[in-house]
Amino acid sequence: MRRAFADIRPLRESADYRRLWIGTSAQGFGRQVASVTVLYQVWELTGSPLWVGVVGLVHAVPMVVMTLVGGVLADLTDRKRLVVWTTAIAWVTSLGLVAQAFLDVGSLALLLGVLAVQTTATSLGAPARRTLIPRLLPPARVGAGIALMHLSFQASMLAGPAVAGVAIAEGGLATAYLVEAVAFVVSLYGVARLPSMRPERAPDTSVTGLRLVREGIGFVARTKVVAGAFWTDLSATVLAMPMALFPAINEDRFGGDPRTLGLFVSSVAVGGLVAGLLSGWVVRQRRLGTMQLWAAGVWCVALAGVGLAGSLPLLLALLAVAGAADTVSVVSRASLLQLATPDAVRGRVSSVEQVVGVAGPEVGNFRAGVMGSALSPAMAMTGGGLLALAGVVAVAATNRPLRDFRTPTGPDTADGGPVSP
Repeated sequence: MRRAFADIRPLRESADYRRLWIGTSAQGFGRQVASVTVLYQVWELTGSPLWVGVVGLVHAVPMVVMTLVGGVLADLTDRKRLVVWTTAIAWVTSLGLVAQAFLDVGSLALLLGVLAVQTTATSLGAPARRTLIPRLLPPARVGAGIALMHLSFQASMLAGPAVAGVAIAEGGLATAYLVEAVAFVVSLYGVARLPSMRPERAPDTSVTGLRLVREGIGFVARTKVVAGAFWTDLSATVLAMPMALFPAINEDRFGGDPRTLGLFVSSVAVGGLVAGLLSGWVVRQRRLGTMQLWAAGVWCVALAGVGLAGSLPLLLALLAVAGAADTVSVVSRASLLQLATPDAVRGRVSSVEQVVGVAGPEVGNFRAGVMGSALSPAMAMTGGGLLALAGVVAVAATNRPLRDFRTPTGPDTADGGPVSP
């Protein structure tokens, strides 16, 4: 039973990892507060689920492009310095969100523009940030370090939306956005004192950036285990991501109270937090591919049930199940990728992981907004869950290397090199 709980040894053994964890946790909390605040502000400005879905598209487009660029930069430059500068730029944009809310500008175009700039900055630094853990921890602790990061993310999802609902109701939009601005300051502290981290073996600088991007994508495409993990995640997120439907469902069933809207996202985090606390069991599993497939399937079924739920307690319970499944899926995928990817391409593969893990849900939110406008929000929720389940089943049926993938001795004793199924 003790081995089932989250392994906190990375926090005890590495001061650099501990600072990174604190800063990343603060940034995640602030962004959760801001995400709910943006959804609420766009809904108040437009009253349209389609425009709420456009928020996902505004995140996704710069994220896809700039994350790939960031992956190349992470394999060419000092990763710590890249994270510091991009975090600083994101902090400045968070102050812009505070200003437009405080001045009550009421401009949808300005709001979306600031969001696009912020997403550009965080996307440039995201691949480099993902590569820091394998450099700060020994291979035997990498899985635990990833799980602890995801645990803090789930805690942020639990607390952030609830804080956002209260902040909006009691202090207004500017107060809610100010939380994110303060969180970015803590995030800067978390990375500023890290040592310099240049790639162990940088690519040939005479090769063009576009070719370097193609090399990273090529590694993903020809490594069936890696590609299968990504396709599983894309199926589950693009086809079933529910966030854009939350304001409309909240309006239809619960009168549009911002506190209830916060509970929707917090319920996802409750399940994720419980699963994160038990992540020791996840990171010690050998069949990580099979675990990811099952977890993704549970996520899809739970979200399909949300559209059919007739009461608030049942709806929140299903969202909690979805959150738990999402945590297991993400930790399984991230651990698998670290074991299957050498450091020489880790930045570029991490950029693909960032696109899949973050842009995928944003595209899914846009898809949800379109479906919610064409159908009822409930039908869009259930239909998306069923479509996603079909996609996950298709990956499981056609990608045997992912189903059969095993770590030779388990993440606790892995040597950190690439692993073949």
